[in-house]
Amino acid sequence: MVLLQVKNLKTYFFTKRGIAKVLDGVTFHIKTGETLGLVGESGCGKSMTGLSLMRLIPEPNGKIVDGEIIFESEDLLQKSRTEMRKIRGKKISMILQDPQTSLNPGFSIGSQVGEALHLHQKIKGKKLQQKIIEILRMVRFPEPEARLNDFPHQLSGGMKQRVIGAIALSCLPSLLIADEPTTSLDVTIQIQYLKLIKELQQQTGFSLLFITHDFGIVARMCDRVAVMYAGKIVESASVREIFTHPLHPYTKALMNCLPDGGGKLKKLTTIKGQPPELYDPPPGCRFSNRCPEVGEGCKREHPPEITLNRNHFICCWHAH
Repeated sequence: MVLLQVKNLKTYFFTKRGIAKVLDGVTFHIKTGETLGLVGESGCGKSMTGLSLMRLIPEPNGKIVDGEIIFESEDLLQKSRTEMRKIRGKKISMILQDPQTSLNPGFSIGSQVGEALHLHQKIKGKKLQQKIIEILRMVRFPEPEARLNDFPHQLSGGMKQRVIGAIALSCLPSLLIADEPTTSLDVTIQIQYLKLIKELQQQTGFSLLFITHDFGIVARMCDRVAVMYAGKIVESASVREIFTHPLHPYTKALMNCLPDGGGKLKKLTTIKGQPPELYDPPPGCRFSNRCPEVGEGCKREHPPEITLNRNHFICCWHAH
């Protein structure tokens, strides 16, 4: 069953410099209980996709100008601000990249974890405190009873990340958006945190949109992958197909940038050039100025989405 269906989503920023087409026709879906990995270079629109789903685009410059976000059979773009406030935190939650800036330094962790519970489930008093402790235990936060009144500056990075996870999961949402949640964690804590998210997903059954640029995390966490470049999804397939049979030149280039796991030292491959300026993107394929397989037609018109099989989609004139 499809939980989320995003169709032709366009998010633009209107500035003095011009119109930045940050998301320009993004389409994907997530099934109930499924994990979709959204990958690509920095600045390609991954985080903006998550913020668009939450209807948290910075205003007044940012605006969703077209598309549909169908969640549980309802279009979120047709919801009022009041209706969206009832959905955020309760049905859709988001773990942001940086735990240092995601927590309010002026409030205790107990009050921040309990806010969504009080707002959406009307819990208060001793029952609320018990629920906060239960949620913190769920994310393996150490000694929650003794640390409810601690402030963010008293916690380590890993502990802050667990508190953010507790806030996001407090109301057991149907969809969790995790925006590079392990970026600020050291390697050993990263593995623990990823394992924890996977365990919680198995326990509660939420769907997960995992935003990352790390293919190692994709292999560990995801069922399917959507590859994003310059505001567009250029390829989408199962994790197995992306790793064994990538077809889009950009996906191939990303895969070639991965270090060799065989222990041999070799120079890392890089993708030459830079992503296009979103204020003035090229008329054709947005990867054409960096693509080794570029043809004249690639520069004139953006390729349509081609269905290769039930789970593999690609936007490329050379698809086969």
